Amino acid sequence: MEFDWMWKAVLIVIAGTFLLRMAGRKSISQMTLPQTVIMIGIGSLLIQPVAGSNVWVTIAVGVIFIATLFIMEYVQVKGNIFEKIITGKSKVLIENGTLNEKNMKKLRMTVDQLEMNLRMQNIKKLDDVEWATLEPNGQVGFSLKNDAQPVTKKEFNQLASDVQEILNQVNTNSQINQLRTKLNDLNKQIAEMQTQRNMFKELDEKDPDGTSPKHLQ
Repeated sequence: MEFDWMWKAVLIVIAGTFLLRMAGRKSISQMTLPQTVIMIGIGSLLIQPVAGSNVWVTIAVGVIFIATLFIMEYVQVKGNIFEKIITGKSKVLIENGTLNEKNMKKLRMTVDQLEMNLRMQNIKKLDDVEWATLEPNGQVGFSLKNDAQPVTKKEFNQLASDVQEILNQVNTNSQINQLRTKLNDLNKQIAEMQTQRNMFKELDEKDPDGTSPKHLQ
């Protein structure tokens, strides 16, 4: 039939969507090497029926691709050795704040490329990075130095609590100082009253008849 290619195209889109859904939801930048190879293979394979190949054979081969990917991922989960062989391990780019030039040469990565990857993650200076690694999926992972790490919500709340406690202590000390001032004033008043009493007592002793001096009458 002249329009066989139409239903083949529709079937390929449906089957391709299903196969890619089975393969996972990772973006291209997050794929490992086996995943990337299989995705490219599926993409090339799905176009073959439109060119005249058998559509059912194409779908069957796509299923085999996905099954192979599942097996490889399962094996990686079961053993680190298989993960190292199939996916590879991360490579250290910055160690204790120092560039690992040996690994960067092996990876054929320049300092400018490393800085570009870090800038894409809002890291402006290499000096702020304590550790940096190139992950198997091609992404650059990093950890910042202590003085360059952003403040977390927990740390901010703790800082706010400490500041409030200090303010409370300052207010308490201010109140204590005010009380001390009032007590000192009160002690002065008591001392003055005691002085006056002593003065009148001396007058009574000097004048037992109770006759007061004229300037006190």
